[in-house]
Amino acid sequence: MYVIIGYDVSTMSAEGRKRLRKVSKACQNYGQRVQNSLFECCIDYGTFLKLKNELEKIINKETDSLRYYYLGNNWEKKVEHVGAKPSFNPQDILII
Repeated sequence: MYVIIGYDVSTMSAEGRKRLRKVSKACQNYGQRVQNSLFECCIDYGTFLKLKNELEKIINKETDSLRYYYLGNNWEKKVEHVGAKPSFNPQDILII
């Protein structure tokens, strides 16, 4: 399944900046950053639940927020990209 994860973490305190780094790192482990606080993840449902649980343990629900956009398996017709940072296909071969 294809999920877009967006987050807004308050960075007014040192604890907030630490949470921001943790949220970013967790998302980087499962997907590709496409904007500063936006990740595209192509993962199975079980892995998504694991990531969602991890993220929701990190944030402060009083000051931070998470958004999950479920695009499913036919996501290619639902995503359009214009401008800098060319898009990628997470199902293509990845060379590191």
